[in-house]
Amino acid sequence: MTLLCVPLVGRTVEEMKIDAAAAAAAGGDLVEIRLDYIEGFRPREDLPRLLHSCPLPVLVTYRPNWEGGRYDGDDATRFETLCLAMELGVDYVDIELKVADKFVDFLSGNKPDKCKLIVSSHNYESTPSCEELANLVARIQEVGADIVKVATTATDIVDVSRMFQVMVHCQVPMIGLVMSERGLMSRVLSPKFGGYLTFGILDATKTSASGQPTLEELLDIYNIRCIGPDTKVLGLIANPVKQSKSPILHNKCLQSVGYNAVYLPLLADDLARFLDTYSSPDFSGFSCSLPFKVDAVHCCHEHDAVAKSIGAINTIVRKSDGKLVGYNTDYIGAISAIEDGIGGLGSKDAAMSPLSGRLIVVVGAGGAAKAIAYGAKKKGARVVVANRTYEKAVTLANAVGGQALRLADLENFRPEEGTILANATSLGMYPNVDGTPVPKKALRFYDVVFDAVYAPKVTRLLREAKEHGVKVVSGVEMFVRQAMGQFEHFTGGIEAPESLMREIAAQYT
Repeated sequence: MTLLCVPLVGRTVEEMKIDAAAAAAAGGDLVEIRLDYIEGFRPREDLPRLLHSCPLPVLVTYRPNWEGGRYDGDDATRFETLCLAMELGVDYVDIELKVADKFVDFLSGNKPDKCKLIVSSHNYESTPSCEELANLVARIQEVGADIVKVATTATDIVDVSRMFQVMVHCQVPMIGLVMSERGLMSRVLSPKFGGYLTFGILDATKTSASGQPTLEELLDIYNIRCIGPDTKVLGLIANPVKQSKSPILHNKCLQSVGYNAVYLPLLADDLARFLDTYSSPDFSGFSCSLPFKVDAVHCCHEHDAVAKSIGAINTIVRKSDGKLVGYNTDYIGAISAIEDGIGGLGSKDAAMSPLSGRLIVVVGAGGAAKAIAYGAKKKGARVVVANRTYEKAVTLANAVGGQALRLADLENFRPEEGTILANATSLGMYPNVDGTPVPKKALRFYDVVFDAVYAPKVTRLLREAKEHGVKVVSGVEMFVRQAMGQFEHFTGGIEAPESLMREIAAQYT
């Protein structure tokens, strides 16, 4: 089982002891005491105090500044401190590969049997090739490591795949981690690829390396204790992706139905390269968001009729034969939310959509805008497309038989009575919550304003529309409805737990 290690980076011994207790209470398996973080550290006085009554097994690290740490003294003093830690009964000691042979000589065979020696190598700039990583692992083994640790940096999410390949073939216990937000997958999927341990911080202020998730996230969101070799990998491919609540929503729902999968935020730069790299059947399904919804059409081997007509995909499923099938659940999610928002204001004919005959102004020309414009047209609405890049507005408007406007034109645009405004851009999305696509004074001319942005739940656009007395529809409705469709595609037809999805969405948006 992959161990959950909590790094302790307090400035004082007392702070470290408090954090060690918190790590135990939160479900950690061991703590890493970073001695180089302690101000005015005195080995003979402080080490016994740190280790006395520590509630968890201890890994001691005294990282020098030349390997990304904070210790700027000589190696002899550092080696003496690590030996003292061994004498005091710690479970693990970490030493850097560059000086590992010297440290082993310094020990002179006096390492306690209880203590495991972790020999580590850190690359803060990139992730080398598989061949270079394998050679590095071999070098670490040769110096007498009980556990190999290799930490690299992801400049692209595909870099993580090389670490996974080396980990699964390593013949000794290995810690393989890829730093930065693009490397998050390496930390969460350590149990799937045989990692000896992974790090989870207590909170965002107590990080010891870039890209570390919190212990709470690993346990409560990613359910890391249940991840194993057979776990399917799902996720949201987007850029940016950090703000998304989809991992919380999907993971909680997957857990509720007992489906063996984990859903990750996947910060990618090139969709095709990501899909080509992670081509294993275990990487079985993905949500696609900005800016990849249109690119996804060209990456899929097959498309459902709706996705093909829209020309945008927000859901990709990998079949057992390796083929990628694209779907669009944004369409039904957005349109049904808007229809319910309009309510009985549309046609009196129950068989007709309340959108029928109405004018809808769609802001944006990307994947979400295409889904809304196509869906509205199919329901009998007349469509106006407004976009910052006018040429893109024209292309989409022509595709649905509508009219094109420049985004700036909406300030003075006077829509007919009963018109709906639908924002399908990221303007107003966290963290840029002050953004809005349409000036407040222009909103009073609309009957209904819909915003596809769901974080925050009440965007500036919706807030200013409500101040004019206009009916508003939150993007949370679209978020939940499109997620229900995705869930059923990902799980092979298991019905999405709608009430749980709504409960989670209400809690986290």
